[in-house]
Amino acid sequence: MARRRSIHAVLGALFFAGGVSVGDTANSLTGLPAIAIPSDNPITPEKIALGKKLFLDRRLSLNNTLSCAMCHVPEQGLTQNELATSVGFEGKSLRRNAPSLLNVALHDSFQRDGAKATLEAQVWGPLLAHNEMANGTIENVISRINSLLDYQGSFERAFAGLSASEITVGQAIASFERTLLAGNSRFDRWYFGGEENALSLSEQAGFRVFVSSGCAVCHQVDSNAAAFTDNRFHNTGVRAAKQRTMSRKISVRLAPGVVIEIDRGAVENVSDAELPDAGRFEVTGEERDRFAFKTPSLRNVALTAPYMHDGSMATLEEVVAFYAEESALADRQSGAANLTKAQRGELVQFLRALTGSGAADLAGSVRYLQK
Repeated sequence: MARRRSIHAVLGALFFAGGVSVGDTANSLTGLPAIAIPSDNPITPEKIALGKKLFLDRRLSLNNTLSCAMCHVPEQGLTQNELATSVGFEGKSLRRNAPSLLNVALHDSFQRDGAKATLEAQVWGPLLAHNEMANGTIENVISRINSLLDYQGSFERAFAGLSASEITVGQAIASFERTLLAGNSRFDRWYFGGEENALSLSEQAGFRVFVSSGCAVCHQVDSNAAAFTDNRFHNTGVRAAKQRTMSRKISVRLAPGVVIEIDRGAVENVSDAELPDAGRFEVTGEERDRFAFKTPSLRNVALTAPYMHDGSMATLEEVVAFYAEESALADRQSGAANLTKAQRGELVQFLRALTGSGAADLAGSVRYLQK
């Protein structure tokens, strides 16, 4: 059973584990709802420090090359900005865009299709998947950890004498991930904090568009906090639109600002066939869930491109245009089709105002490991 705990207490635990900068305070989380912490996994500084080490450790993959942080890059909004979908074991392309871990503690299910009910359970998915960290079995992971001298005693200190196991590995990494909190955006200071000048007039207009066009139906804002997600699953029509508009050319980003176009046929000749992805249907088997994916939070969304479950949209402008121009698709309920060019621009400006004030400092602190 999970219990709701003040984000102030979570931030305090993170601070003492060396996870935030000295200038951060609990006030930096203005706007975030309380998070659910399992009663059997209370957060402690020792668990956070151990979880962070595991999160960054490439030795936890089969060939010592991949860590959690390579798909959830601290400097890139804890996702991957360069890739539409992540690259896994031995260069294998994965089906889905890596979801950001910023404020992941606000969610009540995990992975794009909600296949995992807890963070503790989610941890093991990438560790065991043949195309991700490729360990194959839990026993392989535990054996690897136990063979590493710098982990000796770490689990026992964090878990009152318990050694590395399926439970303690999951609990350590989940405890760390629950501290990846970034709030106090300019929107929060304006909407919840009453700072009239925290948002520009255009950004305030963008919020009104956000509400009136129906975005807030799925990306919810309550009276005293905002998760910016309904934690539900929707078919937004991305797959249908992609199939209809697929170009014979593929844009390939070689470096920041350097993009070339390659004929799609040339790429397909040397690629594995694109893997089908039925979304939530693969979990429930319910036809209504076919091609439905979890509503992501919009907090810090300006940091977490590319967008959609498949990373098929590179910019916020492209996402807004999709919702405005593909209004007849799937189960979406939106008035975005009626937006003017000016309103689209205001909406994008508002979305950029959702970046938490401590997000950049958080990225640096994740990389920092105390010896």
